[in-house]
Amino acid sequence: MIAKPVSALAALSLFALALAADANGQGSSVAPAGSNPIIRDRFTADPAPLVVGGRLYLYVGHDEARGNEMFTMREWLVYSTADMRRWTYHGPIMNVADFKWAKKDAWASQAIRKHGRYWFYAAVEHDDTHPGKAIGVAVSDRPTGPFLDAKGSALITNQMTPKGTHSWEDIDPTVFTDADGVSWIAWGNRQCYLARLKPNMIELDGPIAEITPPYFEEGPWLHKRGKLYYLTYASLDRSRDRDEKVSYATAPSIRGPWTYRGELTGSARSSFTIHPGIARFKGRWYLFLHNAALSIGGQGGALGRRAVTVEYLRYNRDGMMKPVVQTEAGVSVPPPR
Repeated sequence: MIAKPVSALAALSLFALALAADANGQGSSVAPAGSNPIIRDRFTADPAPLVVGGRLYLYVGHDEARGNEMFTMREWLVYSTADMRRWTYHGPIMNVADFKWAKKDAWASQAIRKHGRYWFYAAVEHDDTHPGKAIGVAVSDRPTGPFLDAKGSALITNQMTPKGTHSWEDIDPTVFTDADGVSWIAWGNRQCYLARLKPNMIELDGPIAEITPPYFEEGPWLHKRGKLYYLTYASLDRSRDRDEKVSYATAPSIRGPWTYRGELTGSARSSFTIHPGIARFKGRWYLFLHNAALSIGGQGGALGRRAVTVEYLRYNRDGMMKPVVQTEAGVSVPPPR
């Protein structure tokens, strides 16, 4: 069934009714489609969108922390949508145990399509042969999986980036294929790294470069609009802020030089972390994030129980991204003019 268009006034009215229902203990199931958080059946984090034809697939980590646990994440999930308002759950696509060389932590990921297949890059904790966080790569013939380890070993290990002083600097991969067909991977915590991928997608093709922009904390995301390259990331000014925000830099080339452009969003509600994912879908740009504002079954949001959100993303004529205000309405209402 194709939904009829909803006016801005009607959408706002529905949103107000949904908030009233929540306040009266009726749950969040009546919230307007497209309002935040967009995923309400599970705690989810680290959103990574991928557009395939007329659908947008959203890869997320599954937060399963109980009580005061920090991060308990064992698997990655995927949802999809055709209209940005109604989401279909496709189940787990992979478990951290599917990387035989990893021992725990299904952390942030991203999937891209190349050579007619789907390549999934994810951060995990390596076993004791290469202590610390590592990045693996899996592959599938379908965006909904199942995904299988494509290499049989880590693509990136902690020992490959010796500058870092902590064991979790090799996390949060983002992968981007340029117009010339060359694919690149960026990642990191405190330091941001960039490397070219070989055409087989399971090996690095050359040295690792550091491209750390100001206040970089983690969660990089690469995309391109027109001739401009964007590096969007979770930022933290440790002299001023308690929680992460989203900032970005731009460059005329994937190799840089990168120019810092400032903050894109404020901090996420009730969450230290925030994690951007960006996609253009059916003519509009979207910014995916997460916060910790969702409650499920008596479990409130927390550092290890987050919820994915989405907002419209707009650009100025000079290519700079307009600041984004995180809302409860999300994309249930038309974008601001």
